[in-house]
Amino acid sequence: MRGFTMILVVYSHICHFCLGDSLLGFNATFFLFRLPCFFFISGWLFQVSLKGTASGVGSVSDYTGTGHFMTIVKKKFMVQIVPTVIFLLLLAPPPEFFHQLGTLKGGYWFTFTLFEFFLIYMLSIRYCGRWSWLLALTISIASFCYGCNQHHLRLMAPEHRYLSPLLDIAGFLGIRVWQYYLFFYIGTLVRRHFGEFVRITDKPWVAMLLLVTFFAISATAHPDCAVLEYFRFNFGGVFGMLMVFTAFRFLYSFSPRHSFPLSAIRHHTSSFIKFVGTRTLDIYLIHYFFLPRFLIAYSPWFHAHNSIVQFLVIMSIALIVLFLSLLVSYILRLSPFLAHYLFGAKRER
Repeated sequence: MRGFTMILVVYSHICHFCLGDSLLGFNATFFLFRLPCFFFISGWLFQVSLKGTASGVGSVSDYTGTGHFMTIVKKKFMVQIVPTVIFLLLLAPPPEFFHQLGTLKGGYWFTFTLFEFFLIYMLSIRYCGRWSWLLALTISIASFCYGCNQHHLRLMAPEHRYLSPLLDIAGFLGIRVWQYYLFFYIGTLVRRHFGEFVRITDKPWVAMLLLVTFFAISATAHPDCAVLEYFRFNFGGVFGMLMVFTAFRFLYSFSPRHSFPLSAIRHHTSSFIKFVGTRTLDIYLIHYFFLPRFLIAYSPWFHAHNSIVQFLVIMSIALIVLFLSLLVSYILRLSPFLAHYLFGAKRER
């Protein structure tokens, strides 16, 4: 699931950075579940890593004690922040680097935000306990409201001098994208109650409900109504990520009747996507250097064709960028030193 989502991230960045239109080739639909899926699976995996084993531990204190908390923070900082800062410096050396520290961090906002989500989640479990869900919902609503009013606040900043530094801090922290924290939290929630979740989603009518509801939501848009757009963003994200998660569970357990070639195709495709899933950080950090930005000159050609043609061409380009990123990742990982500081890989002792 993480590998599948990473492919869609590269696909989306080609639409946005190289073709100047984020709505090409069904990307408007992918937008509803792409990042929710990424944060969902990150929360799911983080819940597993916090508890040490997939079966979990006995109490919350086992993974929120001060010593363990700082160990996790240090580990995540080395994996999420240090490599991102290095690649951002390579992509935008000073003084341009300091102009990239706003909300989107020159495109590298995801790893910064994910690190913040790790901290927020551990602190919420430690101090909010059973009410941590309420904090997740509050953060989501507050972040969405801030995003809707950010432009208005910027216009007010010259009249209210105290607003400028506050807005700069909010930009650095990426508060506008904290609305995704709800999906991260749902990922940890599903992992904690995975058995019950499986029993519910194993029912065919539930899987069909997820599918139908998601596409019904994706077919609507309410750009002029913030409240309706908030519900579309969240319900589309929730139903979309659960749809994708359930689909991958079914595909993983599905055994094709014909041994060849269907089983061979399934095996190789599955292996490739799983490998991409193990290299998502590498791909995310490297792929910006291979985005074919010269394609902006051919944007009219893409707009002249239907969404299916757009999808096939853009996905082909995305896979080329993906392979180049994996090749560079392989070469850099040949050095244990570079693998550790560029991708957070563990050092051999």
